[in-house]
Amino acid sequence: MVDKLYLEHMYMKSFKAKVIAVEKSEILLDKTAFYPTGGGQPCDTGTINTGHATYNVVEVIKKGDDVVHRIDREGIMVGDEVSCDLDWKKRYMHMRFHTALHILDGVVSKKHNGLMTGGQIYDDKARADFDVPGLDREGVLGLINAAQAIVDEGHAVEAKFMSNDEASKITNLARTAPGEELMKSMASVRIIDIVGFDFQMDGGTHVANTKEVGKISLLKYENKGSHNKRIEISLE
Repeated sequence: MVDKLYLEHMYMKSFKAKVIAVEKSEILLDKTAFYPTGGGQPCDTGTINTGHATYNVVEVIKKGDDVVHRIDREGIMVGDEVSCDLDWKKRYMHMRFHTALHILDGVVSKKHNGLMTGGQIYDDKARADFDVPGLDREGVLGLINAAQAIVDEGHAVEAKFMSNDEASKITNLARTAPGEELMKSMASVRIIDIVGFDFQMDGGTHVANTKEVGKISLLKYENKGSHNKRIEISLE
């Protein structure tokens, strides 16, 4: 089983690993800090160096419990000892956006008894969908102001693991029906704790303190129905 370094070492920019399987331009490593696409967060990119050649990592995906790295050409062999470097600028932006979405989710859940029904992170913006009846543009700006207050308070953000038995006793830990079903199948549940504010199941990467999120700005608001409000945000 691959050691998923990104689950606990979210600020790891470089690491060394051993190639354990190769299928054309797809490789498996015994450990990886490259985050695979999932949970609305894009995959990491970067480079893998064998000591003789450098390969670009163009996509990272999960296949079952494996993390597959797709590189720009063939040439890496099973058994190669490699040095890996993430595109840190991209990864760190994803981390900032992911934490921002969690904070918005927490505001909607706690202050409006609503739900964030979807989200997607991009390299330069993020999208969030909400089920908050009556939410208009003015209300959205209120949500963002409330989220910004949490950002500015400087809450620690921590990744924790707990058993399924422990997790099942905590209400609102998984906030979507698919998330609840997924949690039932997990022996160990990973939690992102925005200390003193929000606590939920999550598999993505985050900043260590909410202040790192920066300034949240509204790019777009769409009313897609009484139960579907969509916003796009940027970070300064």
